[in-house]
Amino acid sequence: MHTADWTVLITYLVGTVLLGIFLGKLIRNPSDMFAAGGKSPWWTSGLSAFMTMFSANTFVVWGGLAYQYGVVAILVNLCYGLAALLAGFTVAGKWKRLGIRTPAEYVEKRFGVAALHFYTWAMMIFRIVGAAGALYAIATLIVAVTGGSDTAKVVTGLPPKLVTAILVFGAIVVLYTMIGGLWAVLMTDVLQFIILNLAVIFVVVLILNGMGGFGGFLEQAPEGFLALTAPPKYTWLFLAGWVAVHYFMIGAEFAFVQRYICVPTPKDARKGAYLFGFLYLFSPFLWLLPPLLWRVQSPIPEGASPEMIVGIKETAYIQSCKSVLPVGMVGLMLAAMFSATASLISSQLNVFSGVLTNDIYRPLAKAVTEKRLLFMGRVFTVVLGVVIAGIALLIPSLGGAEKVIVAITELMVVPMLAPVLWGLLNRKIDSSALWLTAGICIPLGIALHFGFAKGGFLDQRMPEDGSGGFLLWLSFNFKTLVGVILPLVIMLLVQASAKSESPRWKDVQALHERPEVDESATASSHLPALLVGWSMVVVGAGMSMLIPVNSEDRLMLGVFAMIMALLGAVIVGVGRRQRKQAREGEAELR
Repeated sequence: MHTADWTVLITYLVGTVLLGIFLGKLIRNPSDMFAAGGKSPWWTSGLSAFMTMFSANTFVVWGGLAYQYGVVAILVNLCYGLAALLAGFTVAGKWKRLGIRTPAEYVEKRFGVAALHFYTWAMMIFRIVGAAGALYAIATLIVAVTGGSDTAKVVTGLPPKLVTAILVFGAIVVLYTMIGGLWAVLMTDVLQFIILNLAVIFVVVLILNGMGGFGGFLEQAPEGFLALTAPPKYTWLFLAGWVAVHYFMIGAEFAFVQRYICVPTPKDARKGAYLFGFLYLFSPFLWLLPPLLWRVQSPIPEGASPEMIVGIKETAYIQSCKSVLPVGMVGLMLAAMFSATASLISSQLNVFSGVLTNDIYRPLAKAVTEKRLLFMGRVFTVVLGVVIAGIALLIPSLGGAEKVIVAITELMVVPMLAPVLWGLLNRKIDSSALWLTAGICIPLGIALHFGFAKGGFLDQRMPEDGSGGFLLWLSFNFKTLVGVILPLVIMLLVQASAKSESPRWKDVQALHERPEVDESATASSHLPALLVGWSMVVVGAGMSMLIPVNSEDRLMLGVFAMIMALLGAVIVGVGRRQRKQAREGEAELR
């Protein structure tokens, strides 16, 4: 990489830590640490939830799917938008109205202490391992690119550079999350959203300019590239199941529920979820364009082996970016990829350190103070960060086991979260729903996963000619059947067989039926708008400094820099005016 690229990447990393330190001034108690004091603007919550869905795997997995199969990758990601809109309409406001400190507090009130511990430890294990996999992926990708290689596939084992990258990137995320709490998570997510989309828009404009516009892409697209499905795996049944899985994830997973309870009012919670959903209804068309366009520019070679295709598609995103980005912008693109991964890791760090502090440590401690809880929250953040980095360092020795864990996690989402969401909406559901769905669906899904694995007992029963009838169909659809349809059937049966409401329903209903929060009594903070605006001004100024080191695309760099700085200035002006109005209103009340 060019010196300018290194400068951009390092400046971004340092700036992220400084932002966390600055936001640490807002952290005075556990509520500030884990719920932003209930003062996060709805748009900050929505953008943060949007970014929580991203990681380095977004570019590797979905970018690879877009390169290989085409438009179906966009359709798969549109499912997130539908799921978020459904969650916003049905449950986002209900979570805020409960008045809980953490989502785990609701689980304990609704299902009991045993359910709390089961949810906490089971979800923590799989989400922390997933975060470790994301950390390893981004470290591997950046080491490969900065080392002069075009593909992370050449980074094998655990070379010293990879160890350093894992430790440095992990330490940065832990540091700003520990100091700045949920405020740092929310604000860095917003800035990451801006940087990601800036970098992607830049790439798309340059690629389209080089291939004669979007019409040129449509003319050269491979056959079937514009199809909405890609059987036998990516079928309409898969897409329906994908919406269902992510409805329960976005509606009930701790990291997303945290976004609903950190805003001032239930209305703000719904608006944040709607923003998340609407963004996902059009943004995949933008950030999946680079690998789609790259397929036309660099087609899959004839006679390529499956191993070659995997290597080509996994690096399609970064290859498309490197082919057009000017000096300095490659560093910005890597910063965007790191940003996406940091968003996922920081979200899991903050939500689970909050659960450990408020729902595990607080009941066990004696005469605990708010100051002590805040200290323990930061301790738990560091401990979980060390665990994530440690698992990331162990991934090469696991022999690909992380892929098995990711697959099992997909099977866990609805069986684990359906009772949580159902219990929020229905008075008859009790803890038996949890134990039945988790006890039946998860073991069955694991058995089928390993059964259909290469050499598994079900795989061995399939004919070698590729035909397999029902077994072949089941091998592609069992995750939807066992991970989505079966738990929903169990939930319906539990509800139908229950003769009276759950004894614990009244505990939650007492919170749920509280009067609507007076929106004039609780105001969101104006600081996020000011921080975002000034950050955009700084990014615009930084882009303008790249003009002298580039011989081409200077005009485009200048235009992007000017637009970014002007938008930032407008946001700063709006933020200042809102802050002034708020202060004048407070003065009148006095």
